[in-house]
Parts: sequence; structure tokens; C-alpha cells
Amino acid sequence: MNESTQSGQAATGSGWRKAFAMLGALLLIGIALEASSSSLPPRPAIAADDPKDKRPTASAVASANAFLDALDAKQRALALLEYSSDKKPNWSNLPVTFVPRNGVRLGDLNKEQREKAMDVVAAVLSKDGYQKVIDIMDGDQKLTEGKGGGGKGKDGGKGKDGGKGPMFGKDQYYLAIFGKPSETKPWMVQFGGHHLGINVTVIGKNFVLTPTHTGAQPALFKRDGKEVRPLGQESDAAFKLVAALDEKQREKAVIGERPQGELLLGPGRDGKTIEPKGVKGSALTADQQAMLLDVIGAWVNIVESDAAASRMAAIKEKIGETYFAWSGPTEKGKAAYFRVQGPTVVIEYAPQGGTDHIHTVIRNPEDDYGVGSSKP
Repeated sequence: MNESTQSGQAATGSGWRKAFAMLGALLLIGIALEASSSSLPPRPAIAADDPKDKRPTASAVASANAFLDALDAKQRALALLEYSSDKKPNWSNLPVTFVPRNGVRLGDLNKEQREKAMDVVAAVLSKDGYQKVIDIMDGDQKLTEGKGGGGKGKDGGKGKDGGKGPMFGKDQYYLAIFGKPSETKPWMVQFGGHHLGINVTVIGKNFVLTPTHTGAQPALFKRDGKEVRPLGQESDAAFKLVAALDEKQREKAVIGERPQGELLLGPGRDGKTIEPKGVKGSALTADQQAMLLDVIGAWVNIVESDAAASRMAAIKEKIGETYFAWSGPTEKGKAAYFRVQGPTVVIEYAPQGGTDHIHTVIRNPEDDYGVGSSKP
């Protein structure tokens, strides 16, 4: 065998070994990624050529009907309410033992029913929005383990009157559907529990995310060895903006030296109004306006992607009329309250005594529960 033949065979063997090594590395990466998202229930399987993949409303309707069909009569009576029901405002960020919720409890569902329930939530949210929901729920599960801002508390995780069952954990979330799922007529998905109140009204192609509460406790925890910050994007975007303000802009933006702890337009405050304060978007540079849009997008982009893009485009048109207000220290990592307020959006971010327990809310004063979008 000549030297060139031996060299060619050696090169071929080396190439195969490299290819196998690369394949092995890719498989390990895939396994690691699968493990890191083990707490995220899979989205409904959709074939590549399935038209539902490009029709979010049809997908949401199919997921909602599949969930309702999987329930028994008693469960269905809890889960399905009239669209005109006056129970829509019965959502909260407090533990479910303090404020009862609409719908069926995840902990009362079997595995199949529970997966179908989460399919409904996934169908009305973006991929990142659904991940945020899972992160908030995983954080709440930490409270059952005595981790994150006080653990089970003085009452051992029970309700304020004791003996009402556990306050925290993934089982303590409820799903309700208002109105018959439809591709043309309005209906609404309400999902929540402690630190979470998602309200998405589906009106044709439009998915209306208002009012909605997202919170976190703990605000930082580890899952599969990796750090998780359910509201990290919201905080980072706001601190980036406040750091970019010049002295004159900051004087306008900062409305208080201490962080405000209460959400002025939180759960139970439908129909309330507050005075716009802070620095106005028209007083910001183009780069600063883009940063303000990044802050807003951290909430708006929770909802189904096409609807979120449309909503952001509408908000961008009126960014000059949108205010940014800050209360508390401006050093990154400190506990601070901030608020965004424009003609069709109000967002609040309120720390609860520190950085490890956060409440937030987003509203469209003109369209809470889709009342504006559903008008003829």
C-alpha cells in the first residue's frame, strides 16, 4: 500500500471519527436542552403542513375545545362560564386560599386533563409568554419547599384562617373559559393563581392581553442548575432606560425617593384611573424611545406573537404621548417601582419590600377584557 493510499485512508478514518464525535456532542446538547425544560409541558403537536400552525385563532379554539371535551360534567360546569358573566374580575395575585378563583384547579385534574389545560394557555400566548408562566409557577413551587421570600410562612402554607389547604405550588392554579370558543365571536381565557392572573380575550385574529398580572417570588431561583428570573427582562429593560436618561430627563422621570409597593391599578381595581407622571416620550431621544418600547414589549410580547406585534406597532405610533415614571433608587439591582402610561397602555412594576418579591400589571384602559375590541 503506498503512502498516498495510507494517508487517504487515515484521513477518511479521521473524518469519520470527527463526524461521530460531533454527532455525539449534538446528542448530548439535545439531551441537556430537554432536561433544562423538563418543567415546561409540551405544546400541542402540529404537523408541518397543518394550517393551524399558521392560524393562531383556530389553534386556540381547538385547544380549548379539546380541554373542555376532556372534562366530566362537574368539571366542565366549573371551567366554562358565560362570556357575559360578571365573574371576570374575580382574579387576583394573592394566594387562592385568600381569594377564590374561577374555573377548575390544576391539582384536581388528571395528567391528560392537566396537559390539555396547559395547551390552552400555550395557545393564547407566545412561546416566551408561556415560558414566563411556567417560570412563575415553578417559582411558586419553591415556596412549598420553604424557599424564596419566607417559604411556607407562619401558617405553614395554609390560608389566612388556617385549614383551607396549601397556599402555594403548581397545583394551586385555575383555568376558566368565558364563552364558547369561536373563530369569530369573542371568548376569553382566564388562568392564574398566586402571582399570576392571565386574561386573554380572543376576538377573531385579535388576542387581547388585559388586564394581566405577572409576579415573582422568588425573583431568582435555580432550575436544573440554571438561574431563572421570571421578570428579569422587565427589570433589566427598565434599569437600562433610567440609566440612559440625562439629568433633566431624570428629574422628570423620578417621582419619588422610595419605591412604591402598591399597584395602583392592580387586581380589583378595574375602571380606576391614575394621573400620568414622569418623563414624556416626546422628551426622549429616538434611542431612548426604543428602550421604552423594549420595556413595554416585555409585557406585551407575552401574548400570541401576531397579536403582540400588532399591539406594539399601535403603541409605537403614540410613544411620544407615553410617560415613564420611576420611584426609588436608580442603581441597578436595587428595589424600585416604575410605571409606563400611555393612551392605550398602563404598566406597573412594584417590589414588595425588596428585590425578591415583585408584583406587576398591564392594562389597556380602553380595552380591559376586550370590551373595546369587541365593539362592532
